[in-house]
Amino acid sequence: MKVLFLDLEEWEKKKLKDFIKSLGLGKKIRCRFSSSSIDEIDVKKYRNFEVLSVFIYSRITKEILDSMPNLKLIITRSTGFDHIDLKECKKRGITVCNIPDYGDNTVAEFTMLLILAVMRKFKRITTSIQQKIKTDVIATRGNDLLGKTIGIIGAGRIGSYVAKLAYGFGMKILYFDIRKNSYIEKNFKAKKVRLDTLLKNSDIVTLHLPLTDKTKHIINKKNIKLFKKGSILINTARGGLVETEALIYGLKKGILKGVALDVIEGEKVLKEELDVLRKQPSYEELRNALIGHALLKFENVIITPHLAYNTWEALERIDKKTVETIYNFLKGKRLYNRVV
Repeated sequence: MKVLFLDLEEWEKKKLKDFIKSLGLGKKIRCRFSSSSIDEIDVKKYRNFEVLSVFIYSRITKEILDSMPNLKLIITRSTGFDHIDLKECKKRGITVCNIPDYGDNTVAEFTMLLILAVMRKFKRITTSIQQKIKTDVIATRGNDLLGKTIGIIGAGRIGSYVAKLAYGFGMKILYFDIRKNSYIEKNFKAKKVRLDTLLKNSDIVTLHLPLTDKTKHIINKKNIKLFKKGSILINTARGGLVETEALIYGLKKGILKGVALDVIEGEKVLKEELDVLRKQPSYEELRNALIGHALLKFENVIITPHLAYNTWEALERIDKKTVETIYNFLKGKRLYNRVV
């Protein structure tokens, strides 16, 4: 079986080879390893490959699938899978897997970092130091987490870990999810509520959902008005969960005291200026990118470039679980991380 790995860092190539060897797959699969994304290679050269492993920057479209007619398995080395045309994969009988549990603690820890950075006005503090001006003690005075209410939208693996950390800070926990989470209710006194109830009563709202047709713009221009005045919003999940114009409205109206985003709408365009010329993004992508860029002007907004997953430990777990998925697929075993 031929396997193509894309979007790799150099060190990952050796690590993947080690994992492949440890599972005895060396003679069963033939692998190509590349640092390039799918749009940077001649896909037709790999038309006979049966397995494709990518990261979020490779968009798997109908055209890509047409160029790789022998594909049987696609693995995205990420939790999110909105960069893959799932409907087209389903039509063609292609199995799609993600890596959902590589970094429950990793992303949750980064979420808490962003919460603390906003609550303690870290951006304003560091800016004054960088500009070599006297720090205004009153203007940089923040707030404690103890006793505050955190609203977790999406109480899956990452959301549950956020609840665990928040409980350690002495916070009250509300959550919104389609399923009841008995674990966080029993261990961290979390309470399941409706979305509008969560928005009205939370000092901090944090998002931990996949991006689907149903979750797109779950925070929007309509329900931004329901937020508790002076609350903060954190998004380390997917940019499309939040309508960017709603954020700007909430900030200008003083509804939101602060925002921290590791993901924004249009981030694929903002990632590289050359992408605008090379990938020819849609009007909507360009528009979202420009609106997202406007958020940088707000002193109470922190934006990081989709790095919540980015630890050595998490990336190694991703690569290991990717190889294990290939192994299980070849053996006909149940794929716990199957999306399609």
